[in-house]
Amino acid sequence: MPFNWVPGKYCGSATDPLVHYGRHFGQTVHALCNFQALLMNGILQMRELAKIPEENFTAEERHKYHIFQELLKSVAGLKECLMQGGDGEVDAVAELFTKGPSGARGDDTKSLKGSVLDWITPKGQTLVPPLACNMKIDHGFHHEWTGALLCPTGLDWSNTEMKTKLRSGEIIVTGDQWPLFLYADYHYNPEDPWNGLFRSALLVCAYKHIFMSPSSVCFSLTSSPLFSHMDTDTGSERFYNSILDVFEDLDEKQEVDDLVVWWNR
Repeated sequence: MPFNWVPGKYCGSATDPLVHYGRHFGQTVHALCNFQALLMNGILQMRELAKIPEENFTAEERHKYHIFQELLKSVAGLKECLMQGGDGEVDAVAELFTKGPSGARGDDTKSLKGSVLDWITPKGQTLVPPLACNMKIDHGFHHEWTGALLCPTGLDWSNTEMKTKLRSGEIIVTGDQWPLFLYADYHYNPEDPWNGLFRSALLVCAYKHIFMSPSSVCFSLTSSPLFSHMDTDTGSERFYNSILDVFEDLDEKQEVDDLVVWWNR
């Protein structure tokens, strides 16, 4: 159904079609998209920069414009509406788009809190000490098991000094330091980093529970009470973007293709 541009008339409710479009876009194309920046930069490229050859743009600029083009394709008539509207209308559209993935993230993380604890508990055993899904202060690096799953593959969780520094914040984990929970059987082989990557039972359970991204699982394991793009436990936005970078790296195409086949079995 084509999107009808009505300047100045945005109810802003959760039932607005653009909220639903934004929710779908966030779950299928880009979970942490900044719609305000995406729309403004995309419009700029369609107008003032339209005659500049694509190869003149940086790889990041081309990537962001590709995401913008995906958004235009997902909403029939959006391109024409954006080109005709003023800044006020574009701001209103961006705000409605943003509500979609924001609401989806809230629903996903809320529903996952209890389920993730069930999934990470070894069969026939209990977590010691036990973890509560409605209180996250003792999650993350503060708990032996969630800490082990969140520990970056380049660090040794069994090292007491390393563990203490992670818990105290002396060691800050950045988003491009990937956690162990991404790997099958939670085992990382430094000689073959692709072995088991994105094939963990935890990710499969999460996917079956709700169509979502690894960053939502990561949030459920951490001690952060609220989702933030820049949370100090995982650097969610950097974590998410670093995964996308690998998936779109032509040098990794064979491994990515194999991974897609594995997930589509």
